[in-house]
Amino acid sequence: MTKRQDMEKNSRPPLMAGYDEVLTGMAELLESARRTAARATNAIMTATYWEIGRRIVEFEQGGKERAQYGKALLQRLAADLSEKFGRGFSVDNLETMRIFYQTYTNICSTLSGEKSETLSRKFTVNDIAGKFPLPWSHYVLLARRPHSSEARTFYEAEALRGGWTVRQLARQIDSQFYERTALSRNKAAMLKKGAVPKPEDAVTPEEEIKDPFVLEFLGLKDEYSESDLEEALIQQLESFLLELGSDFAFIGRQRRLRIGDEWYRVDLLFFHRRLRCLLIIDLKLGRFTHADAGQMHLYLNYAREHWTHTDENPPVGLILCAQKDHALAHYALEGLPNKVLAAEYRTALPDEKLLADELERTRRMLEERTTAYSGREHGKK
Repeated sequence: MTKRQDMEKNSRPPLMAGYDEVLTGMAELLESARRTAARATNAIMTATYWEIGRRIVEFEQGGKERAQYGKALLQRLAADLSEKFGRGFSVDNLETMRIFYQTYTNICSTLSGEKSETLSRKFTVNDIAGKFPLPWSHYVLLARRPHSSEARTFYEAEALRGGWTVRQLARQIDSQFYERTALSRNKAAMLKKGAVPKPEDAVTPEEEIKDPFVLEFLGLKDEYSESDLEEALIQQLESFLLELGSDFAFIGRQRRLRIGDEWYRVDLLFFHRRLRCLLIIDLKLGRFTHADAGQMHLYLNYAREHWTHTDENPPVGLILCAQKDHALAHYALEGLPNKVLAAEYRTALPDEKLLADELERTRRMLEERTTAYSGREHGKK
C-alpha cells in the first residue's frame, strides 16, 4: 500500500456493524465479474486469432507463388493491420496465429463431424470460441513451444482440470512435468502434486484484465506503474531530459515488448536527434544488479531489430537505480559496433553523474513533499 492510500484509509469514517461482510461480498462479486469478463474476451480473442491463422494458411496454399512469399505476406499484413487496428499485429504475432491454426486445424471437424478445409466459414467466431476453453496466453505457450501431440493434450487437460494460470502452465512445461509424469511409477501422486499451485503462479483479477493480449485485442492502452513513487520519478526524469536541450525527442512511456512468451516494459523511450538513435531508459527502485544489465541488453537487441529504422544508429540503454540514499546511472554501450561510435555517444549523452544527482534530488524532493503532506493531514485530526 502506498503512503497516499494509507493516508486515505486513515481518514475514512468509522465502520458500522456488519460492514465487513458487505464489503467482502462486494469484493468477491467484482473479482468474479472481472474474471468472467476476461475469460469471455479471451474466448472470442482466441477464436478470432484461430480464424486469422486459417485465412493466412489458406491464402498461402492458394499457389506456389503465394507460398514462396509467406514472410512477405506476414510483413504486409502486419503493416496494414497495425495501421488500422494498432498494436497486436506484429509479424511475430501473426506467425503465432498461423502456427496456432496449424496446431489446431481439426477444430472444424469437431464442430460438425465433417472434414473440410473451408468448413469454418459456415460458423461464426462465437461458434468456434466454445472449442477453446483455455485463455489465448495458454495456447501461445502450447503452440509456440515444441511439444508432441500427446504432451500438448496432456498439458491442455491438466491446465483445464487444475485451473492453471499461464504462469503455472509455463512452470510445468519448463520442468518437463509431462515427461516426469510419464516416467513416474505413481502417476496419480504426480498429478495431484502438480495440481498444487505455488504463490508465484497466482494471477489477480487486475492482472487478468490488464493482460497485454486482452488489452491489445480490445485496443486499450496499457500505461500504468507499480507505485506512485516510480510514476513520479519517471515523470520528473522525462521533464528533466527534455529540458537538457532539443536533442531529446520523447516517444513513449511504459512501452511494451514481447520476447518469446514473456512480456516486458521499458519505462521511457526517447530518440536522440544528434546521435540518430533510440534511448531506452529503465528505472529500478532497488540496487543495481547484473540481471539489470542483462535485461537492458535484451531490450537493446529487440529495439535494434524491431524499432530501429535502416538509417538510424544502434539504440543505447540507460539504467537508473534509485535505491534509498543512493542513486546510480549507467549507460549500456557495449553492444555498439565500434569504439568510435561509443565515444561519440559518450560525448553527446548527459553525464552519468549528472543523471544520478538529478535522480537522487528528485527522490528527496518527492519524499519531502509526501512527508509534509502527511504532517498536514495528521494536524487536521
